[in-house]
Amino acid sequence: MDASRNAHYPSYPYQQQRATQDTVQPPSKEIYQYDAPWLTYALDWCKTPIEQKSFRLAVGSFIEDSNNKLQIISRTDLLDSSLPMNHMSDFTPIAEADSYYPITKVLWEPRKGDSRSSDLLATTGDILRIWELVDDPRYGSSNTITGSSARNNGNYPMQQLIKKAELVNMKQSDFCAPLTSFDWNETDPSLVVTSSIDTTCTVWNVETNQAKTQLIAHDSDVYDVAFMHGSADIFASVGADGSVRLFDLRSLEHSTILYEAPPASASMNPGNRNGAGPGTVPLLRLQFSRMNSNLLATFHMDSSKVQILDIRYPSAPIAELVKSHSGSINCLSWSPTDPSQIATGGDDSQVLVWNINQTSTDNRSYYHQQNAQRYSHQPPRLVQDPLLAYVADAEVNSLTWSKSSPEWIGVGFGKTVQALRV
Repeated sequence: MDASRNAHYPSYPYQQQRATQDTVQPPSKEIYQYDAPWLTYALDWCKTPIEQKSFRLAVGSFIEDSNNKLQIISRTDLLDSSLPMNHMSDFTPIAEADSYYPITKVLWEPRKGDSRSSDLLATTGDILRIWELVDDPRYGSSNTITGSSARNNGNYPMQQLIKKAELVNMKQSDFCAPLTSFDWNETDPSLVVTSSIDTTCTVWNVETNQAKTQLIAHDSDVYDVAFMHGSADIFASVGADGSVRLFDLRSLEHSTILYEAPPASASMNPGNRNGAGPGTVPLLRLQFSRMNSNLLATFHMDSSKVQILDIRYPSAPIAELVKSHSGSINCLSWSPTDPSQIATGGDDSQVLVWNINQTSTDNRSYYHQQNAQRYSHQPPRLVQDPLLAYVADAEVNSLTWSKSSPEWIGVGFGKTVQALRV
């Protein structure tokens, strides 16, 4: 890690070389690493509360041809604790499926405390697909998908990804526009909302495999969409037009523009790409806080800043995370247990964990400001000093903060996936 940055804030407390240390009792390591055979992109933690099954991740490949993969990996010592740690890899692939196009996002089904033995997952790319993860009866005979892993690692309970449904909405034409992202509603797990480059968002019922509604959400490409936590009706989206828009399934004839990115100079937006208006800076990602449903985070394309928005006070961020990433931000993930903490990852190979209540200039706390007028007339508070910093070996393109094991953050960069203990 760059020693010069340590002077500004504490470094991530577990250095990368710790990943190679041999220890005896799980969970004993601070970093678990999986080296995939391809570039990784989509990434999500399993949401089951069962400890042995919670340390699984879904990983999607990013291959520029028609041979992409969806893979499920599990911590090896939780599959078979009888083997010594120094004789096993950190993760074992337990299932794999083919995907023609790269997977833009993967999510495990939100768990509602049911006792179902199998797991459901969803992916987007060309269309929305629902997968079921089940025990593979072929394991031990001619399982070509995971045979090499089985030979190397012993008799693990290998599984199989079954394609349960393919959801396509082509009412307008025969062309199916690629899907950029989606979200799975935790309050009502029958609902999934997808975003597309054709300016639309579509809400699906994944129990009936039918589209509930499709709406034109933006003036150009929609890059991300997310349900408000705790709500079965409210979701927000961002896109190439540089706006954050809020929708309510109970009154879709109206929407709220929560935020519009300030105009950019022509040099920052040459060619007016993706159908966006002149001088428009696209917003790439958004995510609602898991603990405070009024808050969401977003960031601009080619930006090293994150904007924190409060849906009760539209038009301007209440806070900005600034001056610590030296490259463009690619991903973010809110803490599942602390309403003030969020992780970000970027082209500078850094993973930073922030406290959005911290400021370097004064001690004002967002949660203690009750007067709405303060937000409409004041610039956003600038948060400059992360709580933790970790430097990966390549540009960080995906983050996922485990809900069932909140001391772990999953990080994807290059062909590597790491689980970092925070």
